[in-house]
Amino acid sequence: MLAGAAQAGTVAVSAERLLDVASGKYVEKPLVVITDGRIAYVARQGDAVPEGAERVDLPGVTLLPGLIDMHVHLTSVAEIGGYNYLEYSDAFWTAVATRYAKDTLEAGFTTVRNVGSEFYADVGLREAIDGGYIPGPRVVSAAYAIGATGGHCDSTFFPPSMDEKSPYLADSPDQGREAVRRLKKYGAQVIKICATGGVFSRGASVGAQQLTLEEMKAIVDEAHMAGLKVAAHAHGAAGIKDAIRAGVDTIEHVSLVDDEGVRLAKERGTWFSMDIYNTDYTQAEGKKNGVLEANLAKDREVAEAQREGFRKSLKAGVKHVFGTDAGIYPHGQNARQFAVMVRFGATPLQAIQSATVNAAEALGWSADVGQVAKGRYGDLVGVAGDPLADVTVLEHPVFVMKGGEAVKRP
Repeated sequence: MLAGAAQAGTVAVSAERLLDVASGKYVEKPLVVITDGRIAYVARQGDAVPEGAERVDLPGVTLLPGLIDMHVHLTSVAEIGGYNYLEYSDAFWTAVATRYAKDTLEAGFTTVRNVGSEFYADVGLREAIDGGYIPGPRVVSAAYAIGATGGHCDSTFFPPSMDEKSPYLADSPDQGREAVRRLKKYGAQVIKICATGGVFSRGASVGAQQLTLEEMKAIVDEAHMAGLKVAAHAHGAAGIKDAIRAGVDTIEHVSLVDDEGVRLAKERGTWFSMDIYNTDYTQAEGKKNGVLEANLAKDREVAEAQREGFRKSLKAGVKHVFGTDAGIYPHGQNARQFAVMVRFGATPLQAIQSATVNAAEALGWSADVGQVAKGRYGDLVGVAGDPLADVTVLEHPVFVMKGGEAVKRP
C-alpha cells in the first residue's frame, strides 16, 4: 500500500465519458464510486449510488486516471538560473516546493517522482503531503542523487578554496553501496544516479560517462536488494548503455542514445524517460533567468538529437514513461510535453499511457495508480474535450481529484 492520507467517506463521480487508458476505448456515461480514498467500483450512470454518497456530476467532461510525472524537481525554480540561487537561503527551496506541489497537483499530476533534491527536502515534502498538512501529489522521493567527484551531481561551480561537494559521491563500488544504504536510511524511495555529464553543470561534456559500469552495478544491486528502483541521469551513448547493462530501471534524458542503446533497452525491458519538451522553455527564457551561456549551448547541442532518439526508440518498441524535468521549466506546465511527444511520433494514446499505466508499472505501483479501476486510488483528471483527438486538452484540466478529494472543480 502506498503512503498517503485518504479522504474518508464515499464519493460518486459521473461524467460524459471515461478513457480506459489500457485499451484506448471510451466508457460512456461512467459512474466512479470511491470509498475511503480508493475506487470501490466503476459503473454506469443510472446504476445505484450508495446511500449518503457525495455526488460530483461533470457533464461534458472526459475522465482519465490521475497523471504521473516520473521526473520532477519540486525544490527547483525555473526562473532562478546560474549563480542566482546563491541569493537565497537553504530553507528557501523547501518553502517554495510547497507551492510547486500544489501547482503540480492542480495541473492533474496526482503522482510524481522527485529525482533529486538537497537537504532531504523532497522527503520532508512527501511527509507533509502524506500527513495532510499541505496539498500536493503523491511524491516518490530520491533525496540526493549519487554522482562521481567532479561529475554532474557534484557541486562544480566553485573554486577549491570553498571545498563545495555533494555528500553523496561514489568513486568506487563500495562507496556506491554505502550511499544507497544511507539514502534509504533517511527516507529515499528511489535511487537516482548520474551516469554521465549534464546540461546544467560545469565541466565535462554533456555526454561524458562519469560512473563506471562496476560502480553502477554495485549501486543497482544494493538498491534492488533493498527493494528500491534506480533511475539514471544519462545523456551520452556509452553511459546509457552501461546503465542498461547495470540493470538500471529507468534511463533519464537519453539524449544521445545510439542504435545499440535502443536495442539493449528493448531487449532488457528498460524504461526510457525523455524530457523532450523543456528545451522550448530553456532556449526561450534561460538567458533571462540567469542560465550561463555554456549551459545553454549544451542544451542546444542535445535538443534535436534527443527528440530524434525519442522517435527512433519509440518506433523500435522501447518502453517509455512520461518524465519532464519540471523545475527546469515552471511547475504546473507538465502536460505541455504530451503535444511534443505526439509531434515526434507518439500517438495521443501512447503519450497518455506513458503518464498512466506505463508510469505505474515502472514505479511498481500498478495496483494503486495509473488506471481508473477497482482498488486503485481515487485519482481522477477531467478535461473538456477528447484527449485522443487533441492531446493539448490535458494542459487545462477542469477537474482534479486525489484520493477521493476534489482539489479542482469546473
